[in-house]
Amino acid sequence: MKKVRVRYAPSPTGFLHIGNARTAMFNYLFAKHYQGDFVLRIEDTDIERNVDGGEQSQLEYLSWLGIEPDESAQKPGDCGPYRQMERLDIYKRIVDEMLEKGLAYKCFCTPEELAEVKEAQEAAGLAPMYNRHCANLSNEEIAAKEAAGLPYVIRVKVPEGKTYTFDDMIRGTISFESKDIGDWVIVKSNGIPTYNFAVVIDDHMMNISHVFRGEEHISNTPKQLMIYDMLGWEAPTFAHMTLIVNENHKKLSKRDHSIMQYISQYKENGYLPEAMFNFMALLGWSPEGEEEIFSKEQLIEMFDEHRLSKSPSVFDVEKLKWVNATYIRNMSLDDFHAHALPYYSDAIHSNVNLKEVSRVIQPRVNTFGEIKEAVDFIDELPEYNCELYIHKKMKTTPEIALKALELTLPVMDTIEDWNNEEEIHTKLLGIAKAQEMKNGQILWPIRTALSGKAFTPGGAIELSYLLGKEESIRRVKIGIEKLKAE
Repeated sequence: MKKVRVRYAPSPTGFLHIGNARTAMFNYLFAKHYQGDFVLRIEDTDIERNVDGGEQSQLEYLSWLGIEPDESAQKPGDCGPYRQMERLDIYKRIVDEMLEKGLAYKCFCTPEELAEVKEAQEAAGLAPMYNRHCANLSNEEIAAKEAAGLPYVIRVKVPEGKTYTFDDMIRGTISFESKDIGDWVIVKSNGIPTYNFAVVIDDHMMNISHVFRGEEHISNTPKQLMIYDMLGWEAPTFAHMTLIVNENHKKLSKRDHSIMQYISQYKENGYLPEAMFNFMALLGWSPEGEEEIFSKEQLIEMFDEHRLSKSPSVFDVEKLKWVNATYIRNMSLDDFHAHALPYYSDAIHSNVNLKEVSRVIQPRVNTFGEIKEAVDFIDELPEYNCELYIHKKMKTTPEIALKALELTLPVMDTIEDWNNEEEIHTKLLGIAKAQEMKNGQILWPIRTALSGKAFTPGGAIELSYLLGKEESIRRVKIGIEKLKAE
């Protein structure tokens, strides 16, 4: 195999989203597996649709995921420039050669004329295709139209009776007939090349050996192969990856609010980049065996392009949470605490031991974004309904809860070393034993009184320990008052 060089070539018309990130990831994994180069090229020729921050978003969030290019505009190699708008002179030189050889021609047809031709073809049951009206203009006619200032595009002259075939790494052999492709535009009237032309020039001159991209690009491939053939260049090897779909097997859409679409959203919501990399690497690819948690280094070592899927990949939100939670559980307490601190700053302002908060919640949160809701009761007891004291599994009722809290209050007062979680545990469970009650009949009411919530990051003993003796007693008293008022 010749030296592997792949490229990820986004347009800065938006921000890095799931589909593009996976495309970048598979190109990256393939390149690194074969000790090759991963090139980042910016395809910025769609000037009207380019957005501020689009390129920066690609760079920032690829880096966050751990995908660093070997070559880019920021890290140039020998094949630059790495932005298409900085390569216009290169495209012009190739286009001029094609015009001179009769491989392309200038087309002066107006949009109105083209619309009329298309309408007539559709009325006759024909596939819309350019009718080559300008293909045989004489040099004199061309010069006259240019002298008159008429705008024009440049079209490639599609060869007749030609079959374009390529072996897709995922889908096998795919063929297209030239008769099904009209003379398509390679340079727009503003002098900027179209995607299917520029991408060929760039891939050839950047020595790209393999192209991993989404299946929506299959229809672009014959046009690109046509340019490779006309210019006598070897085409790269293509791999067209399947779609990513939601749990209803519908293509991911910005209108689908059940799944966050942009990588920035996952960062903002407290997902770990290592977990995102792990999860997304398994969207359309699977290693041997049942294991699902892998480091980036392991994925690079194991990556096998022959195991890329031919079926759509389901983006399972719950599976992603599980993967992220697994990474959280595997962190050291110090590492988890360092990650959690920024999330505490918005949620906790009281004088509690934040390291102990981290110890309690690390086994219970799936993402760092869940922290604020998990700990918001620490600063202030929320208003709650006494129905929270009812728990079928714990066999609690408001009456049992009131009894439990009234028994708890004096016991809490006797606990001398509140920093000793074991003493709190022994004393509170001692109530249940002494009263011949189930542990849950004591602990659930305490947990409810301390948090005012149905779901908490810890049980009664851990919450008591976190809140401290004075605040725990105060909240138990509030619980007693609320239950008596029912």
